[in-house]
Amino acid sequence: MSDSMPNTVLPVTMVNSKLDSLAFELPSHLEAGEPPEARGLGRDAVRLMVSRRSDDSIEHIVFRELPDVLRPGDVVVINTSGTRKASLPILQSDDSGLRLHLSTQLPAEMWAVEMRASDGARPFFDAHAGEVYALPGGGDVHLHAPYRPELRGDPDADVRLWIATLEIPFDLDTYLDVYGAPIRYGYARDNWPIEYYQNVYATETGSAEMPSAGRAFTPRVITDLVSKGVQIAPLVLHTGVASLESDEPPYEEFYRVPVETAQVIDYARKSGGRIIAVGTTVVRAIETVADRTGHVSPGEGWTTLVISPERPMRVVNGLLTGMHEPSATHLSMLQALAGLDHLKLTYEAALAEGYLWHEFGDLHLILP
Repeated sequence: MSDSMPNTVLPVTMVNSKLDSLAFELPSHLEAGEPPEARGLGRDAVRLMVSRRSDDSIEHIVFRELPDVLRPGDVVVINTSGTRKASLPILQSDDSGLRLHLSTQLPAEMWAVEMRASDGARPFFDAHAGEVYALPGGGDVHLHAPYRPELRGDPDADVRLWIATLEIPFDLDTYLDVYGAPIRYGYARDNWPIEYYQNVYATETGSAEMPSAGRAFTPRVITDLVSKGVQIAPLVLHTGVASLESDEPPYEEFYRVPVETAQVIDYARKSGGRIIAVGTTVVRAIETVADRTGHVSPGEGWTTLVISPERPMRVVNGLLTGMHEPSATHLSMLQALAGLDHLKLTYEAALAEGYLWHEFGDLHLILP
């Protein structure tokens, strides 16, 4: 893939494969197993599919050309949460190679955690409440109860997320810096340094996994957007581990929407500007603090909001996002914004054009 390519608009009639639904099969060769830098590309040289709901048009460009498709008065809202080294080895005498993924730091010094096989390919379902697992450096993790209340009291339940407490010898950030690693799943071909999992505008560490829709941004792209009159508005949502195994709904996550960001969004909406969310995490935070009329207030706390066709977006009308797996609950959010028919067209195009999935893959911009 070259660093640049001509803009092309793909008529939907040119797509060979047709999706009856979004329960498609993702070919393994479309899973991005390494960052674009390892493929000889800059961050901002990944592909960007731009689709417009108004006419179902689909355009294929390079991400660094994003400023060309936005316009003065638009607001691009980013999540400045940084990524933790949230994966820790579990020490066991049988050398089974289990890993602990720290998902969400809860109140009262509790955690939501996931037990996982060493290669990251699958969760480990043989853990039980009351068990204690040894961690490096004299640390340990105590599993107290399944995170999902409906699984508590069922000894045969397959439990992926647990409520747990950590006992570690020093402060969390230092401990993770010494013993932790970025969360890695089975499609990743190697262990990559934490720098590959950080967005350039990250300011506050707290996410278990990278808010990856923003990975392709570079100082150059941000400068070009601002020079064009596009505003960049920050917020924070600390994201937990991905929910890919069993169509689980999103769980509670901590967010913070500053006063200035709320004001910028409200003013832009009144002035006819578009609100472009960079990632589903941004959608969740904005829509949490929006009232029924679409007015956005500043705020922080824990959100349980699930965006779906039954609870559509009130503020966001554009979304920059990665390509989502067939089982991902994020597809329900995308459907709430774009509608099922439009999503089918875009995913047909992505599959036909060889777009890459996952955090190191390509991106999709949905516009009105």
